[in-house]
Amino acid sequence: MLKLLIVDDEPLAHQVISYHCKAYADITITGSCYSAAEALAVLARQQVDLLILDIQMPVLTGLDMLKVMQNKPQVIISTAYPQYALDGFELDVADYLLKPISAERFATALQKVRRRLVLEPEKPASILLKVERELRKFSLSEVCCFEAYGNYVKVWQGQQMVLVNATLKQVYQQAASADFVQVQKSFLVNKQHVIGLDSTLIRLSNQMQIKIGPAFKDQLNGIL
Repeated sequence: MLKLLIVDDEPLAHQVISYHCKAYADITITGSCYSAAEALAVLARQQVDLLILDIQMPVLTGLDMLKVMQNKPQVIISTAYPQYALDGFELDVADYLLKPISAERFATALQKVRRRLVLEPEKPASILLKVERELRKFSLSEVCCFEAYGNYVKVWQGQQMVLVNATLKQVYQQAASADFVQVQKSFLVNKQHVIGLDSTLIRLSNQMQIKIGPAFKDQLNGIL
């Protein structure tokens, strides 16, 4: 059973989310808050599995609320403003929904939450890859991206590149449960190194700019 808290200053938003939730027997709405301050008070005294959170609210915004929270539940942002998607992504939200929210899009967001709660494996801290004839350990937090290069892969750590004996598919099998996402057939990027993005490009902390492949846009819905 998913315990849900709705946080939005608009009564209509509460009605829409409540309506969508009626289709799911495993969701219980444990509270409806109309400000971030009210929500923080509720979260201090009761356990919640999922927070559906608006951004633009008086006094304290949804993003500001996330920044001060400890032991956050899973979070879905629900907003009319697409420009805050990157900020939400950096705060590790499960998904980013634009109002008006369709039933299909709501279902996709819930699937992402369930995967995080039930199926998400522990994130690996490092990966072992073959460099020439030796195995080398790479700290995944330091890797900006992996780039396919024929039967090899370029490992980008800042401006430094190391060529490893592996295919991108083999690397993805080890790194997919960490913070890496495939954005085109030749690139896996570390979400923690994303500093900017739009509908066609992702910009990384090492100043690389990578085009987003059309086939991979759907899996970036929580980012764009």
